[in-house]
Amino acid sequence: MTFRNRLAAAWAASDSLLCVGLDPDPSRFPDYVGQESRAIEFFCDMIIDSTGDLVCAFKPQIAYFAAHGAEKALENICNRIRRDFPRVMLILDAKRGDIGDTAEMYAREAFDRYGADAVTVNPWLGTDSLEPFFSRSDRGVFVLCRTSNPGSGELQSVRDANGEALYETVARRAATEWSKRAAVGLVVGATKPDELRRVRELVGDLPLLVPGVGAQGGDAATVVRNGAASDGTGLIVNSSRAVLYASDGDDFAAAARSAATSLRDELNAAR
Repeated sequence: MTFRNRLAAAWAASDSLLCVGLDPDPSRFPDYVGQESRAIEFFCDMIIDSTGDLVCAFKPQIAYFAAHGAEKALENICNRIRRDFPRVMLILDAKRGDIGDTAEMYAREAFDRYGADAVTVNPWLGTDSLEPFFSRSDRGVFVLCRTSNPGSGELQSVRDANGEALYETVARRAATEWSKRAAVGLVVGATKPDELRRVRELVGDLPLLVPGVGAQGGDAATVVRNGAASDGTGLIVNSSRAVLYASDGDDFAAAARSAATSLRDELNAAR
């Protein structure tokens, strides 16, 4: 089954556009969870168990594991998602972007070591740096386009002589070239609703990974209104901190489920 077919099946099976980002920060764990690598794995396992039936995707952010020497925990978590929630898409948030030979190693890391269904990549080095990711015909590639961080416009909104912003150039290239060679989607932040709408106009029904709902201030209904595809799907709407840290007490897993349920329902109500 192709990546796009598996993604469509994930949307249908979960009846959800929600993605939960796994950004484990031990300093925010309840005391009983601990601080070690095994605490990171335990915390993420609890979140996965409590939200796995509510989401179309999980998105582990690799830096939160690597910074604590917890790559083995990440491997275990990825294996568990694939085993226990096989219909949920696994997106490795790595934002890789480098020259061809190095990019090939990053592609092996994402798809072979961690078994990710898709990975986030940075297009700054051009198409040749994306080739190793594109070559995996059964995997997805989400290219950074218009991100949710405050300084993103410094480069992404710069316009060329024809008045086209850089993020629009990326979106247009994804729609007209890259999507014909691979299962390509784009990363567009929820905090940029006008740009989100513009990207959707440019790319048709390509999937959009949309971070920034929740702690960063993005609004779920606005995301759906501006970013949904023609069939009401097309979006993987990520929330990390608002779900993971809905409670700092022993009830963190139950609170995460409640937060995820509310966000899923809010997204569905806007479809």
